[in-house]
Amino acid sequence: RMSLLLASGWWGLSRHFHYIPEILASLFWTVPSVGITENQVIPYFYVVYLTILLFDRAWRDDERCRSKYGRYWEQYCDIVPKKVIPGVI
Repeated sequence: RMSLLLASGWWGLSRHFHYIPEILASLFWTVPSVGITENQVIPYFYVVYLTILLFDRAWRDDERCRSKYGRYWEQYCDIVPKKVIPGVI
């Protein structure tokens, strides 16, 4: 069985770029609820929760992929150095 590591397109920007649209979708889903409740923090709980969950998952996935792909994963990390947000993390 052959596994491929994608280093082009969105996966060339960061290793888990697909998490960004998920986080943005949760934010855009939450924004209309602002102003409805007295407490302005509660609507953003899901966005914060999902962000923490996905960033933790990105770190765990990297460890799993490092053990699965070995030196090929290290080469991939050299090509695509950022985990989630291009140019930041």
